[in-house]
Amino acid sequence: MKVIGLAGWSGAGKTTLLARLIPHFIAQGLRVSTIKHAHHAFDVDVPGKDSWVHREAGASEVLVSSSQRFALMHELRGAAEPKLPELLTKLTPVDLVLVEGFKTDPHRKIEVHRAGNGKALLFPNDPAIVGVASDIDVITDLPVAHLDDIQAIANMMLALAMDIDAVLAMEA
Repeated sequence: MKVIGLAGWSGAGKTTLLARLIPHFIAQGLRVSTIKHAHHAFDVDVPGKDSWVHREAGASEVLVSSSQRFALMHELRGAAEPKLPELLTKLTPVDLVLVEGFKTDPHRKIEVHRAGNGKALLFPNDPAIVGVASDIDVITDLPVAHLDDIQAIANMMLALAMDIDAVLAMEA
């Protein structure tokens, strides 16, 4: 498995870019998974449903399964948030894992930058950023692609992606 991240300020377009990249990679015959970091409490469960009742009753994990999909919810119950390497070990092996967020972690990342966001570029202060996707010209020695050039961004990501073993060996 190869791993590459997208990092950028909120509103830069990371999720929009991923939504364009995923079908592009799939059309190339790659199996793709994603990991998304949330900075806030979130819930994928529906209050009142059986799985929610199980979790609220104190279950550590609740796995919901149907003929279409399964979902595993794991409650941390005060334990430390898992680091990216631990989360990667929970995925079924695929060709490429796209990581959104985990901005300060040391795995390789492509910075997503939108000028209209009014935020400074991250790459000058983050050695883990190995490329930039932006809607403006960026002066750097790093590879740069325009946000609308999905082929160029995809090529950059594939060329710069890390082997999962290298990510697992990192201290996050």
